[in-house]
Amino acid sequence: MIRVLLADDEELIRTALAALLDLEPDLEVVAQAADGPTAVTAALAHRPDVVVVDLAMPGSDGFQVAAGLARALPSCAVVILTGQGRPAHLARALTAGARGFLPKGAPGGALADVIRRVHAGGRYVDPALAADALTIPPCPLTPRELETLRLAEDGSPVALIARRAHLSSGTVRNYLAAAVQKLGAGSRAEAARTARDNGWL
Repeated sequence: MIRVLLADDEELIRTALAALLDLEPDLEVVAQAADGPTAVTAALAHRPDVVVVDLAMPGSDGFQVAAGLARALPSCAVVILTGQGRPAHLARALTAGARGFLPKGAPGGALADVIRRVHAGGRYVDPALAADALTIPPCPLTPRELETLRLAEDGSPVALIARRAHLSSGTVRNYLAAAVQKLGAGSRAEAARTARDNGWL
């Protein structure tokens, strides 16, 4: 029996997936979670074989959950589900330690097959996303510029971003200006949108 934990902040999707997986004779949903931190806590408590986690969740996203479980519970395979798969997300998912990356629009039986594959030590990447990932441009921003842009995404003032990033206000302004210029954006909000659309944030 393959023990599975499901993590998705949308209860309807989570319970529907649980019902679908429970129809499989070799799969058992042992726990569910509605946010990232709860997913990690539940995984440590129930020690599932596979965690299926939504990419966009409150608290911590699917990338952070995958990275946290790779450290805390390396025997557990992580599959990331996404409704908005972008090629750059694929690279981030694999870097974070996920063994599977699947769009929510995949056929019904696909998730069960992916769970079996990653449990057996394999990997699964959606073929269309994998093909697209070969053609995406690399991110022109440095890690610091990306992090500063991420902190600025909600419209926070420079002083607050500086405190959060442990940087001076002048350094934050420089990073944001560089990000805006490199992305050819008219504002930091537009730069953040561009970075998000390309999957760099």
